[in-house]
Amino acid sequence: MRILIAPDKFKGSLTAAEAASAIAEGALRVYPDAVATQFPVADGGEGTLEAAVSAGYEERLNAVVGPILAPIGAAWALRKDAFGGATAVIETAQASGLEHMEPTPANALRAHSYGCGQLIAAALDAGATEIVLGLGGSAMTDGGSGAMRALGLKPLDAAGNVVPLGGGSLADAVSLDVSGLDPRLAAVRFRIAVDVQNPLFGDTGAAHVFGPQKGADGDAVELLDAGLRNWASVLREATGRDVNVPGAGAAGGFPASFLAFTRAQLEGGFALVADLTGLAEQLADADLVITGEGSMDSQSLTGKAPIALADAAHERGIPVIVVAGRILVTPEELAEHGVVAAAQLLDIAGSPEDAVANAAKYLAWATSQVLEGA
Repeated sequence: MRILIAPDKFKGSLTAAEAASAIAEGALRVYPDAVATQFPVADGGEGTLEAAVSAGYEERLNAVVGPILAPIGAAWALRKDAFGGATAVIETAQASGLEHMEPTPANALRAHSYGCGQLIAAALDAGATEIVLGLGGSAMTDGGSGAMRALGLKPLDAAGNVVPLGGGSLADAVSLDVSGLDPRLAAVRFRIAVDVQNPLFGDTGAAHVFGPQKGADGDAVELLDAGLRNWASVLREATGRDVNVPGAGAAGGFPASFLAFTRAQLEGGFALVADLTGLAEQLADADLVITGEGSMDSQSLTGKAPIALADAAHERGIPVIVVAGRILVTPEELAEHGVVAAAQLLDIAGSPEDAVANAAKYLAWATSQVLEGA
């Protein structure tokens, strides 16, 4: 039997790779002669880098400026092809993630994406001809302006001074000095993983919907939204492009600047990562798929990685088993996606806290139990 073990992360307890290892342990207890291929998946947010590295991309580390100026180390990945090109994978959370910042109103206004721009510059220096940007877990609401600053763009105020970094200063920008913008941006292909449809600004835009989780209070949200609205106007005047499109509000509006200055494409996260890592080839060899995540809930059914994977397997007639920390959807709902059996750690662990603290052990047990009963 050939088993494809392809979970997403169990947020707060296991990375996708750690989850895959635990599931493999449990599967091989029941089927010791099986070929168990561990293949972590992601939907374009946090975990995309890990999925790329697991699929053979070379992990690299650079020192960058964090979201509120403190220096941090940020990982990214690169894979060269046989034709002289190379694909880089960059996560906004690595350089400009909320984990690097205390979510306060002041920090929400100051946070920026400059470090992401530094990673993009490093990728260009390494010969990248294609750059995949995974969004999620970001601290900033700066419309990608910080990243463009790291790549040579200078947003200027009415007096001709460069405006400070951060979304809270974008309302002061009136023009752009593009003379120093990295010319390599015109040639590289940007693929941006986006699963939300939020526009850049407005009631359903980046500031109003995502700002509060980054520390923004009511006043900060209004300042950030006004800044993004102005930034869209400045970008349109400079490039002729309307960047207030569905999906541009992801990661604090990060895609906006790239939609203005590059040949960026917004793509569905799971499909992009699947293409990036060669998931179709893995499915072609599988007799059974085991997937899972920390919480399998109604959001999971809207295209998150495990269910999107289940759909892809179902289309090929491959049965799917789900093992999750907790399952908040019905067996009937899972069956619609080709899931033939499912188990949750909460049925084995003594408490939710125990399930999180000892997730790997319980994940292996749950996998063994569901396979024995399937």
